[in-house]
Amino acid sequence: MEQFSLYDLERIVEQSANKDPEESWTASLIKGGKNKAAQKLGEEALETVIASINSDRNHLIHETADLLYHLLVVLKIAHVPIKSVMVELEKRTAQSGIFEKLNRKKSNNVF
Repeated sequence: MEQFSLYDLERIVEQSANKDPEESWTASLIKGGKNKAAQKLGEEALETVIASINSDRNHLIHETADLLYHLLVVLKIAHVPIKSVMVELEKRTAQSGIFEKLNRKKSNNVF
């Protein structure tokens, strides 16, 4: 079996996006809009954190899968392909994490 990837999951989200929202959780989330999808993403993030604190490996795997799925739904709504995220991650791995973070703070002076 080939390894399942985030690109595969993105394709599934894309295919499910236009299905009947009564029959597809993905279509229902997308129809609900970015606020509904972002709320679900936040819930899944919290559940992932709790699973990691509780040191339950299987539960952590399950919650991480939910988190990644909901993240891809939010990215779909925002018209951000996973490839854009992967390009950003690749850029960040080209330098030390501490150096990259310092550069990010300099260029993103929000406060």
